Order: sequence, then structure tokens, then C-alpha cells
Amino acid sequence: MSEVRKAKRRVSVSPGESVRIIRELQELSQNQLADLAGMPQSTVSAIERGRVNLGVDRAKTLARVLKCHPAVLVFPGWDTDAESAA
Repeated sequence: MSEVRKAKRRVSVSPGESVRIIRELQELSQNQLADLAGMPQSTVSAIERGRVNLGVDRAKTLARVLKCHPAVLVFPGWDTDAESAA
């Protein structure tokens, strides 16, 4: 292996989609996530569909349950390389 190249981002992901992706990777249903987060399943569904803003408080709650940093949910498309060069 002579050279390692960074993977290119190919799709843009919304905060709601990031919640859904991480939830599905952990094999949780919306009902299970809602129960663990202490919120209605309809709220989880609305977040995933982009009908309700994720918001800081919900992001913290869901991140705790999904075992990830809240920024992963709130800023899924954040380009750290571009931001550090600015």
C-alpha cells in the first residue's frame, strides 16, 4: 500500500437522515429509540423526516442514546478540512 487517499463525500445527509442512519446501524426501531430517549415515537419520526428541527436538547438526548457526539447528528456534512483552512 503505497498511498492512502481520503474517501470522497458522495452524498449530502441531513440531521434527520443522520439520526435514521445511526439508529438503523445500531438495529434500533423508532419505538426503541423513542423509549430509550424518553420521547414519543412520532417525534423521532418527525425528526428523521425533517418535519421537526433536531435542536440542541434533542440532539444531546439522542446522541447519548445512540452513543455518538451530538455534532455528528447536528452537523453531519461538516467538512473539518475546509473549516480548518479558513
